Amino acid sequence: MSAAINLQTLHFVSDEEAGGPDLGVFNPSDGSLIATVGTYDANGLDELIQAAETARHEWACRTAQQRSEIMRRWHQLILENVEELAELITLECGKPLAESRTEVSYGASFIEWFAEEGKRGYGEVIPSHHPDKRIVTLRQPVGTCAAITPWNFPVAMITRKVAPALAAGCSIVVKPAEATPLSALYLEYLAHRAGIPADLFRAAPCADPAMAGEVFCRHPLVRKLSFTGSTRVGRILMRQAAQQITRVSLELGGNAPFIVFEDADLDAAVDGAMAAKFRNAGQTCVCANRILVHAEVHDAFVAKLSDSVANLKMGDGREPAVSIGPLIDASAVTRVSGLIKDALARGATVSTGGNAIGAFVEPTVLTGVTSEMAIVHSEVFGPVAPILRFNNEAEAVRIANDTPYGLAAYLYSRNLGRVWRVMEALDYGMVAVNDGALSTEVAPFGGVKQSGFGREGSRHGLDEYLEIKYCMLGGIGDRAATA
Repeated sequence: MSAAINLQTLHFVSDEEAGGPDLGVFNPSDGSLIATVGTYDANGLDELIQAAETARHEWACRTAQQRSEIMRRWHQLILENVEELAELITLECGKPLAESRTEVSYGASFIEWFAEEGKRGYGEVIPSHHPDKRIVTLRQPVGTCAAITPWNFPVAMITRKVAPALAAGCSIVVKPAEATPLSALYLEYLAHRAGIPADLFRAAPCADPAMAGEVFCRHPLVRKLSFTGSTRVGRILMRQAAQQITRVSLELGGNAPFIVFEDADLDAAVDGAMAAKFRNAGQTCVCANRILVHAEVHDAFVAKLSDSVANLKMGDGREPAVSIGPLIDASAVTRVSGLIKDALARGATVSTGGNAIGAFVEPTVLTGVTSEMAIVHSEVFGPVAPILRFNNEAEAVRIANDTPYGLAAYLYSRNLGRVWRVMEALDYGMVAVNDGALSTEVAPFGGVKQSGFGREGSRHGLDEYLEIKYCMLGGIGDRAATA
C-alpha cells in the first residue's frame, strides 16, 4: 500500500468479544484479499449496546462545549490522516483516490459542523396559558443509537450519523457494510485517540447483516436507528423497529432525474451530468439515474456528453488519472450489464461504451431510451447514462415524477420562472439547479416517498438525535402581586 497504513492499529475484534465468523475484505479491482476481520454475533452486539448505554450518561452530562472540543480533535486527526483513510476507501470500494480524498474531507466536515451545532440544541420558553404557571421545553439526547451504513461512502456515511449523535449527547454503535469495514475501524481508532470514550462509539463489523438489523431494531436499549441502503431493506427494518417503537431515519433508494431544458447552458449541463452521473462509477444514491433532454438540444447534448464520457479513464482507483473504478462486486456487474442489454433489446442505442470488462463496466451513454425499459425504473448504480427525449416542461415534470422514489433531482435552465415552477413541482427531497453536486454538511440531506424520511446534515440533522421534553412549572404566583 502506498500510504503508511498500519492495519494493526485498527480494532480488528478479538475472538473473545466477536463470536461471528472472520470476514475477508477484498479489493474489487482485482479480487485480492486486503485483510481479514473478526465480526460480531448477536451476543457481541448486545454487549456493545449495553456498554454504550452505560457510557452515554456521563457523556450527556458533559457540556456541549466539552463534547465539541473532543469532536474537534477527532476532526483534526482525520484531516491529518487523509491519505491513509483515502487509501483504505479506494482499496475497499474501488473509487479513484482523488474521489476518496474528497470523501474524507466531506466526511470530516460533518464532525466539525456538528461539534458547533451541538452547542445550539436550544429549548424554548412558551407563553403560558395561566398566570400561575410557566412552560419551557428542553431538548435532550434520544439515548443509545445504532446505525447501518453502506459501502459506497464508507467514511462519510458514518460521520454523517455519528457526529450528530455524539454532539447531541448520545452513544452509537455502527454496523459498517461487509465490504468496507476497514474505513469504519480506522475512524473508530481516530475517534478514540481524540478522547471519545471507547464504548460511546463502536464500529461493529458483522458477517450477517440481517441479524445485525434485527438486533438493532428489537433491542430495548436502542432508542434510534439510522439506516442508509435499499428501500427493500428499509421496509424490513421499519417493520422490525415497530415492535419497540424504535425511532428510525431512513435514506433509501433513488431514481434521480437530470433535466436539460432547451435554454440550458449545454456545456455547464454536460459538466453537471459528468459529476452527477459518473462519480464513484455511478454508485451513489444521488446519481443522475435518468437524463431527460429537450428535443431541440438533444443531439447537441448527446454529442458533447459522449465526447466527455469517452475520455474517462477506467482502471484501478490507485492508478494515476483513473476516473472510473470497478463496480463493487461481480453481481453488480451482472446487474448493470443486464440493464444495458435490456435497453438495447428494446430499441436503445449505445453512443459510447456499453461493455463489461472483468470487474468494470465501461462508462456508457444510451440514447433512444423509453419508459418501457427497465433501466428507467431501476436504480442503475453503475456508470450508465440513459437519455430520454421530452418536448415540453409538463412532459419533463411528468416523466421525472413517474417513480416511487424521491431523493434527488437536477435541472438545467436559464429561465428563472421555469426554474421556480419545476423546482416546486419535482417530488423530491433535494433539487439542484444548474449544478451537479448538491451534498454539503450545511444542508438537509434526505428524501421523500420510498426514498425514506429524516434528514442528515444541517441543523435538522441534530434534531434527529434529540427529544423535546415539555416542562410545566406551577406555583409561580401572580405577577400582579409583585407589581
